[in-house]
Amino acid sequence: MPYPINKIRNICLLGHGGDGKTSLAEMMLYRTGGTDRLGKISEGNTTSDWDAEEIKRQFSTQLSNIPVEFEGNIINLLDTPGYFDFEGEVAQAMRVADCGLIVCSAKNGCAVGTEKAWKAVNKTKLPRIFCINKIDEENANYEDAYNSLRDAFGASVTPFIIPLLDGSNPIGVINLVTKKAYKTEGTSKVTEVEIPAESADKVERLRAALIDGVAESSEELLEKYFSGEEFTQEEILTGLRTGVLSGSIAPVVCVSSISGVGIMQLLSTIVDYAPAPNEVRVEKAIASRGADVLDVAYDPDGKTIIFVFKTIADQYGRFSFFKVISGKVTADMQLINARTGSSEKMGHIYIVKGRKNKEVTEVSCGDIGAVSKLGDTMTGDTLCAPGIDLALTGIEFNEPCYSRAISSKVKGGEEKIAAGLSRLRDEDPAFTVVNNAETKQMVISGAGDIHIDLLCSKLKNKFGVEVELSEPKVAYREKIRKKVEMVEGNHKKQSGGHGQYGNVKMNFEPIEGEDFIFEEQIFGGSVPKNFHPAVEKGIREAMEHGVLAGFPMVGLKATLMDGKYHDVDSNELSFKMAARLAFKAGIPKANPVVLEPVGSLKVYVPDSYMGDIIGDLNKRRGRVMGMTPQGDGIQMIEAEIPMSETSDYAITLRSMTQGRGSFSVKFERYEEVPPVEQEKIIAEHANFEDED
Repeated sequence: MPYPINKIRNICLLGHGGDGKTSLAEMMLYRTGGTDRLGKISEGNTTSDWDAEEIKRQFSTQLSNIPVEFEGNIINLLDTPGYFDFEGEVAQAMRVADCGLIVCSAKNGCAVGTEKAWKAVNKTKLPRIFCINKIDEENANYEDAYNSLRDAFGASVTPFIIPLLDGSNPIGVINLVTKKAYKTEGTSKVTEVEIPAESADKVERLRAALIDGVAESSEELLEKYFSGEEFTQEEILTGLRTGVLSGSIAPVVCVSSISGVGIMQLLSTIVDYAPAPNEVRVEKAIASRGADVLDVAYDPDGKTIIFVFKTIADQYGRFSFFKVISGKVTADMQLINARTGSSEKMGHIYIVKGRKNKEVTEVSCGDIGAVSKLGDTMTGDTLCAPGIDLALTGIEFNEPCYSRAISSKVKGGEEKIAAGLSRLRDEDPAFTVVNNAETKQMVISGAGDIHIDLLCSKLKNKFGVEVELSEPKVAYREKIRKKVEMVEGNHKKQSGGHGQYGNVKMNFEPIEGEDFIFEEQIFGGSVPKNFHPAVEKGIREAMEHGVLAGFPMVGLKATLMDGKYHDVDSNELSFKMAARLAFKAGIPKANPVVLEPVGSLKVYVPDSYMGDIIGDLNKRRGRVMGMTPQGDGIQMIEAEIPMSETSDYAITLRSMTQGRGSFSVKFERYEEVPPVEQEKIIAEHANFEDED
């Protein structure tokens, strides 16, 4: 059934890889009757991780929507991967989520993925709830995990639900807001019990901290607090919810996604404190006929506007996931794509639960649905009712930072690779593919080695093409540094009948700002004008392979000074060959040098890693240009670095910073390679092909 907007909760599951997000979603679904059996990651039968690659690897690789029905509400759990290579999937989920549920393990506490999740919800200015998972596993310590969160993120981190202990074993949870305890038996039986006497003082102390948060939620409640009056239970709930929505309170709950301890109280916490879509989000949009940014409020009674945040492509076509921003979506509705202007028929619409689709007739405002076989709608597109001409803000993906050259294992497979990657780009806009004309390689770029490996596996399994990866070639170039004059090129060939004859004398000199200039300063008719284009063409062709290592020559001015011709044997080919001979004779004398691409690098790392990062950049021939504090203990290091030194930097930086660092690099210019490095490059390319 369609849900009213106040009964909808769109929750993004965030956290470090392995902390139990998928198992948590599975238990929430099972405990609410959404499935009749509890799936396990080890058995490859969870609702969320349904893709063949996820089952094989036993971790999430893509965003999955798990709708959980609870007490008349619909909770759309957007389960995201914890591995950093799949941050593009997190970006898609965060674009439509209204609250972040940050999961961390009671065994490990605050991890790098927890920190990244906190930054993600801060960036989008969404409320957040912490869920300490695995409280009943061996070596688990709820107190240590909670303290690590408090130390990392400050006083807003506030316990709402704590473990109910039998000795040191968690057997249930205590709700600090309601002062009620719940014991869990098996995976489904929950009974209310008395709060143990030994826990009473702790409960009162922690609840007092909650009351302080309630008092700070409004002037009226603050006055009541100072006057010594007791808050009603309704005032407590309202005050806490106000604090959660504003971000001043980040509730902490605790569960076990394996035994089911605390699951029902987690669901109640989500319903009670997480926002409905219209309580925290006002969408931003741009009208196609103007540049002004407009506010678009969630309006169940408005004209239909939807945002497509995820695409799955298979052999049958596209399957597009959307969030309804305004109005409602009904089957067979016609909407207009704001990017293309084309009309799209919604056809069959669905509510998706993992791999299972349930066809529905309507998806209401604020809810998440899916539609199949849209024509040319892509991830990030806005579809509107006719007459509404606006495009909602898209999805911001991180720049791909890890590149590999990709080629087919069998001859002639390049077209299949290109077609397969084009289809995969529909699903995953976080990677790019470029055909580098200079190096004659197809280069695929993603977030890391696991990301690229996954794409290669999908190429094999979905499109039947096996690929090989290699380090991308660097687009080096060559240039001369001094002028040489009157270099002769003489081409003479006699083989019976008409022969070939062309003779030129050339000047070669370096220039700045242009790749090539050709001039002629011939007096008289030593080389007829009709052969001048052939001379220029010969030099241009010769420049495709420089004399040091076969790299393209740039920054060259060639001047035709003199020459000779034969009335019968001279032709365009003869003068083209003569020009190439002059090039080969003169360029080695003009002090040629290899040029390398240099990029502008920005590295974002915590202060504590600064020394190691700068030391590593120095080893990579980087020049540190400056450092700028970014807040929250993060520094931005700006440097210039040879692009050849960045091919594995994503892996190195992740290793050096335990995943806390990030970077971007942008091509800036070409520079001369230092002599020692140049010798290595020339040696590596000693057998370059010289097309003569």
